[in-house]
Amino acid sequence: MSTEKCFANGTAAPGPVPKGHIRLYSMRFCPFAQRTRLVLNAKGITYDTVNIHLKDKPDWFLEKNPLGLVPTLETPAGEVIYESPITCEYLDEVYPEKKLLPSSPFAKAQQKMMLEHFSKVTPYFYKIPVGRRNGEDVSGLEAELKEKLAKLNEDLANKKTKFFGGDSITMIDYMMWPWFERLETFELQHCLDGTPELKKWTERMLEDPAVKATMYSTDTYKAFYKSYVDGKPDYDYGL
Repeated sequence: MSTEKCFANGTAAPGPVPKGHIRLYSMRFCPFAQRTRLVLNAKGITYDTVNIHLKDKPDWFLEKNPLGLVPTLETPAGEVIYESPITCEYLDEVYPEKKLLPSSPFAKAQQKMMLEHFSKVTPYFYKIPVGRRNGEDVSGLEAELKEKLAKLNEDLANKKTKFFGGDSITMIDYMMWPWFERLETFELQHCLDGTPELKKWTERMLEDPAVKATMYSTDTYKAFYKSYVDGKPDYDYGL
């Protein structure tokens, strides 16, 4: 696709997915969709992107995915896959070069358990900023988030590895990264105080080519999230 601008209701549907490609329906600032973008980039997969206006979704998109969620993948055969962990596992299986999930069933299960644990962490990235904006005392929520991040720090310290699945980046690192990229945007950077291993992990992740290829500046995120909380999300911000 030649445009990054989002498709809203009333826009014409994009044509069929070209042979040898895969299509990602996405939104530029969505952390869940970024997981899939990280995997596509890390594995060097040829893909095109169709960004969706999530407040005014095209009917043709809802026909493909009735839940209307991004990320959604579509193959040249018209097969549709959605939910971020499922899209990422699918890509790892279909494009076996540079595997991101471990081959051992136990190691793979460990990553899935860690992801399940992390799914309890992500709500804090929304609850705390919303609470702050409403003038609530968020110190209790911040303490809970710090406790959860301390547990991740402990995991890394116990493993004595550079990343969560070993000394090179694997799937679990990409699954967690988008929220760490947004820590500064949500003014939660201080929650990493006292987590030296986790801090080192974030520094190593920032050097990864797939991370560099999919990230936006804190200023860009801040501008987008401001438009989002004001009720008028600017999905095309900066284009």
